[in-house]
Amino acid sequence: MTCADLLIALLRDRYGADTVFGIPGVHTVELYRGLADSGLRHVTPRHEQGAGFMADGYARATGKPGVCFIITGPGMTNIATAMGQALADSVPMLVISSVNRRDTLGRGQGRLHELPSQQQLLAGVARFSHTLLDPAALPEVLARAFAVFEGMRPGPVHIEIPIDLFDAPVAVPTQWSAPIIHRPAPDPAGLATAAAWLHEAQRPLVLLGGGCASAPEAARALVERLDAPTVTTINAKGLLGCGEGEGSDGRSPRHPLDLGANAALPAVRELARNADVILAIGTELGETDYDVVFDDGFLLTGRLIRVDLDPEQLVRNQSLSLGLIADAGATLNALLAHFPTALSRQGHLRTAATMEALALEQDPAFAPFVPLFETLAEVMPEAILVGDSCAPVYAANHLVAKSEPRRFFNASTGYGTLGYGLPAALGAKLARPDLPVVALVGDGGVMFTLAEIATAVEERLPVVILLWHNGGYEEIRRYMAANGVTPIGVNLHAPEFQTLASGFGCLATRADDPASLAKALAQRPEQGPLLIEIDAHRWSAG
Repeated sequence: MTCADLLIALLRDRYGADTVFGIPGVHTVELYRGLADSGLRHVTPRHEQGAGFMADGYARATGKPGVCFIITGPGMTNIATAMGQALADSVPMLVISSVNRRDTLGRGQGRLHELPSQQQLLAGVARFSHTLLDPAALPEVLARAFAVFEGMRPGPVHIEIPIDLFDAPVAVPTQWSAPIIHRPAPDPAGLATAAAWLHEAQRPLVLLGGGCASAPEAARALVERLDAPTVTTINAKGLLGCGEGEGSDGRSPRHPLDLGANAALPAVRELARNADVILAIGTELGETDYDVVFDDGFLLTGRLIRVDLDPEQLVRNQSLSLGLIADAGATLNALLAHFPTALSRQGHLRTAATMEALALEQDPAFAPFVPLFETLAEVMPEAILVGDSCAPVYAANHLVAKSEPRRFFNASTGYGTLGYGLPAALGAKLARPDLPVVALVGDGGVMFTLAEIATAVEERLPVVILLWHNGGYEEIRRYMAANGVTPIGVNLHAPEFQTLASGFGCLATRADDPASLAKALAQRPEQGPLLIEIDAHRWSAG
């Protein structure tokens, strides 16, 4: 068995990998030698950034790490942006790359794809970056990577293998099963203190982040027993499920204690300032979830209880009263035992009054998007919505409610990159072929990774690409105007997207109103993507 053989076998048999994203190159040919017969599905993006975003979407849709095979040098600088997004949003991603021969490392000889230190470059966008110098150490290094994914705050891990080691012989491991990793449980004394504070609270508030995504039942049960208004961040959307019954549009309403991802809006900020005890679980309390108006106006004055796997995160962004270094799901379940019956503190009424004050669907900034998301909810209620940084996504962060977690995510949080939506949607569809997937993209950002339409066609992925065309970088254009800056670089020449899509072999159409959008969605192909272009000005006028 060679080092490359062992890598593939460990990924498949020990860690349950089923899909690999990558673009082969001369430095990874030996890595690909046994891939065809391995049973792993290999997906070839058109750019390594696309590979990283696909792995990210795969991971967010399932909770399993996305795996990438990337070449030395330019392949790694290309994927670094995607790794930065995954790091910011705590998304598990395993990036396996080649690197130059061991005897040439660090010598600056001008070798093909040579960097002074590839490991140092990638260490800044990874939980750790490791150079494999002994093939016998591969099982240990992979175990370390998956220990990060399973035992601490996840993120990308980079392992580089010198090209002279891929075909090096290595002993077959005697033990193939993966180690069982248990995350830390909350300290009993700290948990008891937290429960006592929450029992005493008159105006409690709960903040749930993406770290809770694997424990929706416990999260919902605890929130209901506390009778506490709850902010669910963008990556936690759907965590509480929906309320009972259906509205006039056929949709289940938002859970009656769910404030959504609206922490930056005035009514929620007022509720937060007045909360006497705040329970924050699995959230970094970061700017892009709580302060998207960028004025540092989200203030917590009550006693703050935080639960996080990362001890450093406990003391960032807000003043801490009590910190628990623990798994979110374990903590939610443990706290439930302290609240055997539901409390009654008018949480439902306070949530309803706050949401009424927000009046999201009457807000002029969101008005054009209300019928858009009503149509999507009516035709594709179970769809995973994957977004770029674009106008529909900014609105969806506030408007959209989902019935389950891992059904809504985008790149407007954390690192905030462009080009994410399309390839991440493909990764989500590969991970969840049982669910419809919609990519929400803008005419500016989609140009970063537009070539991934070819990947969607090649893999026959029935993803809907909903392209909002507003003639450039609208958000930046407005920001410039609001700050007295003459708009430069934001009014972009756009290609004929219908023609481009057809050239890739992708079906394409236009929708100028909800009726035409509903018709296009209902007639989407079962094999292959569909691009639906919406002219923002025509849609708004309608």
